[in-house]
Amino acid sequence: MGLIGQILTLPLAPVRGTAWVIGRVIEAAEDEYYDPEPVERELAALERELVAGRIGQRDFDRREDELLDRLDEIRAYRQSRGR
Repeated sequence: MGLIGQILTLPLAPVRGTAWVIGRVIEAAEDEYYDPEPVERELAALERELVAGRIGQRDFDRREDELLDRLDEIRAYRQSRGR
C-alpha cells in the first residue's frame, strides 16, 4: 500500500489493531483449549485414583471414556491445523 493509501486508511488503524489483538487472543485460547497435556495428566491422575481404591471401576470407565474422547477431539483439531 502506498503512502496515499496509508494516509486514507489511517482512521481504520485502531480497528485493524483491535482485530489483530482479538485474533491473537483467540489463537492463544485455542492453543490452551486444544493442549493435550492437561488431559493426559488427568488420565494419569484418574488411574492413580483407581489403583488407590478411591474410585470404582464404573466411575473410572465413564471418566476415562470422556477423557479419551477429548484427546481424540484434540488430535483431530491439531491434525487439521497441521500441528
